[in-house]
Amino acid sequence: MANVKVGFIGVGGIAAVHLEHINQNEHATIVAVCDISAERVKQVGEQYGANNYTDVDEMLENEIIDALFVCVPPFAHGNIEEKAAARGIHLLVEKPLGLEMENVKAKAKAIKEAGIICASGYCLRYLDTISKAKEYLQDKQIAIVRGHYITSFVQTPWYRVMDKSGGQLVEQSTHTLDLIRYLAGDVNTVYANMALQVMGDIPDIDIPDVTSVNLTFASGAIGHLVSSFTQADHYSGLEILGRDFRVVLDNTTLHIIDKDTTISYKSKLDFYGEQDRAFIDAVRFNKKELVLAPYEEAVKTLAVTLAANTSSETGQAIHLSEFMSASAVC
Repeated sequence: MANVKVGFIGVGGIAAVHLEHINQNEHATIVAVCDISAERVKQVGEQYGANNYTDVDEMLENEIIDALFVCVPPFAHGNIEEKAAARGIHLLVEKPLGLEMENVKAKAKAIKEAGIICASGYCLRYLDTISKAKEYLQDKQIAIVRGHYITSFVQTPWYRVMDKSGGQLVEQSTHTLDLIRYLAGDVNTVYANMALQVMGDIPDIDIPDVTSVNLTFASGAIGHLVSSFTQADHYSGLEILGRDFRVVLDNTTLHIIDKDTTISYKSKLDFYGEQDRAFIDAVRFNKKELVLAPYEEAVKTLAVTLAANTSSETGQAIHLSEFMSASAVC
């Protein structure tokens, strides 16, 4: 495929980053954009020379689209993915994929049956420093993992509502959790504590401002992730420890400490640009392996975050296999 015709559903927030990168890609053309805000989508359409719509069905019916970016809030997916998959349109679906495992697994089934390429928005997997960390860890036995995602409050109105965002772990800290899974392997059990501790004066808020998640992994390793939006600044990262080594990711900078030796790497690339380029190339050459965060991987990461929410509500440890089976799709 010489040139990939690209559509967008949702043009606010993270979509602006994808739009810029796709516009700069010589092998892709933005042909159509769709958003519930007529004013916003008209402006974006004019900016990128694309047809603009406020109705998804109308856009899919009228346009020839090879690849579609789905950049809507977690509560607003509806059946967008199923409709696109049925038309053979390749997808990049921003995280989180949704808020209910049963619905998301139904989407995964439709995507698999359609045979399309479907990437997810876990952009940090495309970091050059993560590539180096993964290579270093491939023959290492991991003992323990520690992660953190600490930042400020997001002013977007739906973010503060649990039924619309799923809370910070599902909506934001999921990036750190996904990296933990990518580097340390699948999670077996989850036990979480969450509370709205100090930010309760924010109007209409019902999501926790502090989260603590304990994890066990299929490898036998154990882990912990903390998450909070109580700060004025932002810092995130993780630490993976084994016998005589540790791998530390400080935001996007990597440190590998092996006995008495420390090697540090600073990231040299735009991971959003790398992600979008990989997706377009995967569509162009029909090479799914270029996608580092396929939809099925994003489903697993979502399951851990939703299981953590359930654990906090019930006070019980959640076994991921049972949690996934409970939302099985026939």
